[in-house]
Amino acid sequence: MNANSLNITLLRGGISAEREVSLNTGKQIAEALRVAGHRVWESDISPTDLSALDRQPCDLIFPALHGLFGEDGQLQQILETCGLPFVGSGAQASRLGMDKVATKSCLLENGIPTPPWQVVYAAKWREDWTPPSTVGVPCVIKPIAEGSSVNCRICTTLTEARTHLAATLLKYGTMLVEKFVNGFELTVGILDERTLPVIWIQPATEFYDYEAKYTRDDTQYVFDIPLPEQVLALVCRAAKETHRWIGCRHLSRVDLMVDKKTLEPYVLEINTMPGFTTHSLVPKAAAKAGITFPALCDKLAKLALRDATAVKNG
Repeated sequence: MNANSLNITLLRGGISAEREVSLNTGKQIAEALRVAGHRVWESDISPTDLSALDRQPCDLIFPALHGLFGEDGQLQQILETCGLPFVGSGAQASRLGMDKVATKSCLLENGIPTPPWQVVYAAKWREDWTPPSTVGVPCVIKPIAEGSSVNCRICTTLTEARTHLAATLLKYGTMLVEKFVNGFELTVGILDERTLPVIWIQPATEFYDYEAKYTRDDTQYVFDIPLPEQVLALVCRAAKETHRWIGCRHLSRVDLMVDKKTLEPYVLEINTMPGFTTHSLVPKAAAKAGITFPALCDKLAKLALRDATAVKNG
């Protein structure tokens, strides 16, 4: 160990539907941090078991968690209350970023284009539901506060949309119905307020679903994107502005679509704690920018310590 070694508590697992993703993410990050020379203690965590936060010595917390109690501000609020330095966005930004409807409202308020949408409520559900003309069919139906495309579907017919809504409303109570944008599916990682190289996602299947993200090996991630430079510049600007207005820090990943006909970019959502598995996109983009995975994890740990020190010193 060197003089710059840190004692890091890495949180992985959790209670959300993305638990398996988090376990894989945590394993990758822990190994990388050790390669970078840090001492890492890995722990699961839940709302009823916060004992991991008592581990000493501890210089900072690295939450490798997604979804409920990992990315939605609950854990971040606990860490802030305890005065523990941690990687990633604070409680307020995490809450906002996890709520797709609140995020889209924030985007509109700040002039960042996002596809038209409708919120459907179980209490008001009718079998003859029809989307508003601004949304139409095909449409994308997704939970308001889930990640990793869990229960997200592109519905090409009204019957398919009604069937998917009827099934998912039973579980979630509310669902987001969004206008389908046909075009380039892009993602932009943000690291320390700077954009990483843009990735064009090309799944072998019709939809970039959970399997395409984490288990299949035939999804293509392309950096040589056949779009004009000015369009890609708009994409990066929209991503950076989304990161800023949501209030993120250290890192995020912004998902966008560029309409095939108009070439207009639309922000879909933001991930305040992106995945760090072997399939994940922020590490791929960082590698393209010349940042190795251990260097990326090391940088995030040091950003957390930097910001905590700045707050402490006023």
